[in-house]
Order: sequence, then structure tokens, then C-alpha cells
Amino acid sequence: MRTISVTPLDSGWMVQLGRDAALVFRAGSRAEAAARRLARAIADAGESAEIMIYLRDGSLGGRILSPGLAAGARLAG
Repeated sequence: MRTISVTPLDSGWMVQLGRDAALVFRAGSRAEAAARRLARAIADAGESAEIMIYLRDGSLGGRILSPGLAAGARLAG
């Protein structure tokens, strides 16, 4: 399972996949949308993804799971 984190910064929000490069957004809603797109792409490739969304106080605000699609279940297009 791949873990995507959405964490607050002083002037925005960061989306990070594991230790890979991070994306930064001004709005939390845009960061969450990007994390969902990334999780969907990972799931479409057959691997499960987990999004961990952290609030400004450092607490966990939400967790979203995207199960990977089995090879035979993938849709064309």
C-alpha cells in the first residue's frame, strides 16, 4: 500500500507520496483533490493507496483508502 500525506505548511498544504517529491497548494481543498487523483491513479495501476489528511494542529483529520483494482477489473480508457 502506498501512503499519501496531506500536511499543513505555514502558507499552504503539502501533498507527498512516501518520501517522493512533494506538491504544495495554497488551499487545503486543492491539496486533498490532488491527493485523491494521485490515489485513484495508483489504484488504477493495481496498487492500494491510503490518504492521510492532517489538520493544522497536527492531528489526523481523515483517512481515505483506495483499493487497487485487480488486473482483470481494470477499465479501458
